[in-house]
Amino acid sequence: MTAMNARTAMNAEQAGGRVEEVLDRLAATGDREVAAAAEELVRVLMDFYGAGLARIVELLGAGPLAGLLGDELVSSLLVLHELHPEDRDSRIARALETVRQHAVEVAEFDEATGTLRLRSAGGGGCGCGSTGGAVQQEVQDALACFAPEVTAVELETAAAEREPVLLQIGRPSAVEAP
Repeated sequence: MTAMNARTAMNAEQAGGRVEEVLDRLAATGDREVAAAAEELVRVLMDFYGAGLARIVELLGAGPLAGLLGDELVSSLLVLHELHPEDRDSRIARALETVRQHAVEVAEFDEATGTLRLRSAGGGGCGCGSTGGAVQQEVQDALACFAPEVTAVELETAAAEREPVLLQIGRPSAVEAP
């Protein structure tokens, strides 16, 4: 893997997890000065890269930038630095577009808890395994890059897709027989 491919292979969630892991290891050494210096270093670099991204967004303008918004890495960096030109609802829609094979739609978003309730838009019903937890995980992964303010996803199944009631048909008992 080339250096460029290695850099683009990591997403924002993975990078954030890795930074936290390293900072936790430094904190575990017991040297508070080293841990504080490391956290300050991360903040300074974030500010520096954020300023650079802000300048790029300003210089590109709306036209060329629109082509970059579909890229998960670019989008997540713009969101991280509060530079993304799209509002939350547009970014949620963009994330759901990446998992459109599951036909989910937004029911509501609770800003206080960061919970996004989704409703199955129907059309499935094949009985395959692409329901429930698998769909929810794919949606959460897509939202992590485009709308990190969504911290939880709840998936409602449409009434038409719920399991049908199993009717038991048997012979009538001797009492019921005519």
